[in-house]
Amino acid sequence: MSAERSPKGGVGRSGFRDRLTPTRVAVGVLAILAVVFIFENTKDVEIRLLIPVVTMPLYVALLAMFVIGAVCGGYFFRRRAR
Repeated sequence: MSAERSPKGGVGRSGFRDRLTPTRVAVGVLAILAVVFIFENTKDVEIRLLIPVVTMPLYVALLAMFVIGAVCGGYFFRRRAR
């Protein structure tokens, strides 16, 4: 059985701790705070969607914008990495 070598020359395992970077932790905390904020705002609001005015709970509109932003951010960051 062979052991994996870490970049520092020691023997180590590549796993969850290697993938847990400070940036990923910060993004995870911000995402959790955004979801908490979204579900704390449950009042009905009127929103204009191009032409029609729609009445919906504020958390639905916030959640939709959160998902759209995450999809767009993931798309642009993935394209830049290539």
